[in-house]
Amino acid sequence: MRAVEEEASPGEVAAAWLAAMRRGDWEEAWRQTDLIELPRRWAQAHQAFVRGPQHLKWDGTAFAGRRVLIRCEHGLGDTLQFIRFVPAIARIAREVHLLVQPQLLSLLKGAPGLGHVHNAWTDEPAPAHDVEIEVMELAYALRADIGKVPPPYPHLRERVAGQGAVALPQDGGLRVGVLWAASDWDDTRSIPLAALEPLFAVQRARFFSLQQGKAASDPLLQRLPVVSLSNSTREIAAAAAAMLQLDLVVTVDGMPAHLAGTLGRATWTLLKHEADWRWMEARKDTPWYPGMRLFRQLRPGNWDGVIRAAAQALSTPG
Repeated sequence: MRAVEEEASPGEVAAAWLAAMRRGDWEEAWRQTDLIELPRRWAQAHQAFVRGPQHLKWDGTAFAGRRVLIRCEHGLGDTLQFIRFVPAIARIAREVHLLVQPQLLSLLKGAPGLGHVHNAWTDEPAPAHDVEIEVMELAYALRADIGKVPPPYPHLRERVAGQGAVALPQDGGLRVGVLWAASDWDDTRSIPLAALEPLFAVQRARFFSLQQGKAASDPLLQRLPVVSLSNSTREIAAAAAAMLQLDLVVTVDGMPAHLAGTLGRATWTLLKHEADWRWMEARKDTPWYPGMRLFRQLRPGNWDGVIRAAAQALSTPG
């Protein structure tokens, strides 16, 4: 058991995990995680154990027949992407408690297959539970296979259909939603609005801005053929309802990409050169969202090629 007792270097494991996920080798990524987590489980069973930042929240305890607490501690997009795994846990657990960010509470509370949904920011103390896990850890816990990724959570569309005050024109034109600025967490994902002008020049499309934050009030927007829906789509449920009326969502990497993908909308995600691990490398598609197309920077910081490729694709019917 000595090999199990000795934990691998967290830095080396993190680098190997990231490389494996980027090339789509999830099995190897899970093996790398095992190098940290299996010794941790041994230590918990045999000696005093102090959880470090390299350790998962989940300690390996089986879910079947137990009360499972699932925390959502990362971004809103992460929650939307990974709740697809929650119904699999709910089918075998005694009960499930899902703690989500308040911005998602109205969308997810009472939704099928998610168990009891709580406000992660205010509903403390946490409900009684036997097992605890962070939502992004579910892929590892279930040993997800890149060839058999569960589809996005299927009930979001029915939860938002008919909501919202926005009614988009039904004139036969291609209705395209746009979001060009990501959150401040990583502003290298954002695109200057002016760089999107070749996209807005495509005559067969009508453009609608769902952008939020400071970028939504960019003065340049007033001179572009873009209808702003920003004021009426501040709530995520309202943005989702607007997306259901769109033919296409063109967005940078962020929560709206996951929202559109989960809703099953045709989505074009514009990625920086060294994109997040979940988008892997070189691919134009993603196993996470069947209706999503990826447009990638060929050189760091150069968005011109990305926009030209998207504009050309948008100009081509079919």
